[in-house]
Amino acid sequence: MLTNLRIALVLVLALALTGCGSLYVAQAAKGQLAILAARKPIARVIADPRADSEVRRRLATVREARAFAVRELSLPDNRSYSTYADLHREFVVWSVVATPEFSVQPKEWCFPIVGCVAYRGYFKEKSADGFATRLRDAGYDVTVGGVPAYSTLGKFNDPILNTMLVYGDDELASIMFHELSHQVVYIANDSSFNEAFAVAVEQEGLARWLEAHGRKADLEKYVQRRARQSEGIHIVSRYRDELAKLYAQDLPAGEMRARKADVFARLLAQVRDRDARLGIKSGLAKDLEGPPNNARLASLATYYDCVPGFERLLAGLDRDLPRFFDAVRELAKLPRDERRARLCLSETAEP
Repeated sequence: MLTNLRIALVLVLALALTGCGSLYVAQAAKGQLAILAARKPIARVIADPRADSEVRRRLATVREARAFAVRELSLPDNRSYSTYADLHREFVVWSVVATPEFSVQPKEWCFPIVGCVAYRGYFKEKSADGFATRLRDAGYDVTVGGVPAYSTLGKFNDPILNTMLVYGDDELASIMFHELSHQVVYIANDSSFNEAFAVAVEQEGLARWLEAHGRKADLEKYVQRRARQSEGIHIVSRYRDELAKLYAQDLPAGEMRARKADVFARLLAQVRDRDARLGIKSGLAKDLEGPPNNARLASLATYYDCVPGFERLLAGLDRDLPRFFDAVRELAKLPRDERRARLCLSETAEP
């Protein structure tokens, strides 16, 4: 059990991480404290014969992947992901992303330490939905999505959560690689840079994980899946650029909405055509269904627009991760616009 002094210290850190706004701070601090209180050493869970056998097996894989992350990926060697916490819910937080009705740029919220981010997280789905409703009433396009894991940037020893165990062993390893990457490089006020860097490390890490285990067929399938994903992201990027040009025009709101709906309809049709050609059912098509919503596109942009640039940088360094990390740290020193010019997709990027 946490002592009162330790609770106070944790609360101070939680407040620093989440910024101002008393209600938001309170729920964030309470949620983070609940996670810390629920942690148990993975070694203890594995050794406990009363623990669920599947959970014990999965945690053994986690321990192997954690050692792999340090040994083969040069990710931080610390106590992160050495513990397990069962939160007895489906997701650890629910993320809210919003854009103005006629903009593809996400609304940002700014906090101490982490800077400005393009999403806001809630430990209760009801709270996220309530905040999303207020944003919609104010005229924003909004999405709410459950999140299985997040990083405290090394401020706390993040545990493996039960919310992460719904994924397969490979996906679980890749989530851990992703979150550990945030401890290597993180820039305040640039969500796209941070998330795309973590995606690039996650993808490289999973490819190496599969290769190290002699799973050539699974590696080939993974490479094919990444290629399909990249094609889908390029399609979305082109239509998002089209929307940006549309929103820059001085048009009546009614006409703007009609043209916006047309762009989204054509985007969904092209994604469905791609899925039919490839013989797949992608989550991308499902995400794009429903009323036109810029926030759906903003979420994809945050995570994937800059990934090709990071992949080119890694390939140019012979896939040497320590050198790659050093190069990314140097990029992090540049002004945001210059970083984006070097790394991210241009408006005319083609697949």
